[in-house]
Amino acid sequence: MSYVLFMVLAMVSAAIVARCWPHSLALLPAQRWFIGLAGFSAAILFAKLPFLVLRDDVLQHAGTLLMGGKSILFGLVGGYAGVELAKKYLGVTTKTGDAFVVPVAVGVGVGRWGCFFAGCCYGVPTEMPWGIVFAAADSVARHPIQIYESVFHLSLAGLLAWLRQAGKFPGQLIKVYFLSYFVFRWLTEFIRPEIAGEWGLTVYQWSILVFMPVFLLLWHRDAQRFSQRATQLDTH
Repeated sequence: MSYVLFMVLAMVSAAIVARCWPHSLALLPAQRWFIGLAGFSAAILFAKLPFLVLRDDVLQHAGTLLMGGKSILFGLVGGYAGVELAKKYLGVTTKTGDAFVVPVAVGVGVGRWGCFFAGCCYGVPTEMPWGIVFAAADSVARHPIQIYESVFHLSLAGLLAWLRQAGKFPGQLIKVYFLSYFVFRWLTEFIRPEIAGEWGLTVYQWSILVFMPVFLLLWHRDAQRFSQRATQLDTH
């Protein structure tokens, strides 16, 4: 019950921030709804992807996977892909990432507390004084990964808000968010109870090795486009 409550609270928090967050998107209301729905739907589907691929008993545990088993990493990437595909379908060329990045970061930061109170997504055993015993695991104190993630996303939301106000990285803030999370997630994988594969890396670390260069290339592509537009404005 606490998990569902915090998921609802996460969506409400993100919606409130989005409502209050200043933006100048030249989009019709119907376009905003379509793009938002596409991003949300793709995020949910992609968040389930690792569990559907890695588990060989999907049909036997379909109900469990439907309610639980979601990857924030894949959900974020899927949401980005859903938004971009929706924009392409509508013929929208406006950059939307700067308008949505802070609400998304806030929503994820709040939602991680649902995992904490549900006792899932915990880390490996630790002797640190802030280690927590999760009843769903065992009687050993573990890293509260959910809290680490919440602090990271909420702190980054504040940083991104400041960068937006300061006019830093215009049109690129969503990529700042993603690239920062990729680094954070790579490092915290070492204190997560994930199965290590080739070279001692987890599935999520291997996934980051794919996602990272993709978003760096997107950054480079957009930087070139912004530079070309600036040059054109200067010559007119």
